Amino acid sequence: MVRKSHTPEQIINKLREAELLLNQGSTVKEASRKIGVTEQTYYRWL
Repeated sequence: MVRKSHTPEQIINKLREAELLLNQGSTVKEASRKIGVTEQTYYRWL
């Protein structure tokens, strides 16, 4: 499996997008899938 690295700017943008989705009532699982990362990666980025 190829590991994809994200730049700090990409991480910030994805976390902002996930925050909006979570505020709209999505679960962490749904939000992380929509931004293209695993739940584990999402929590690691926090």
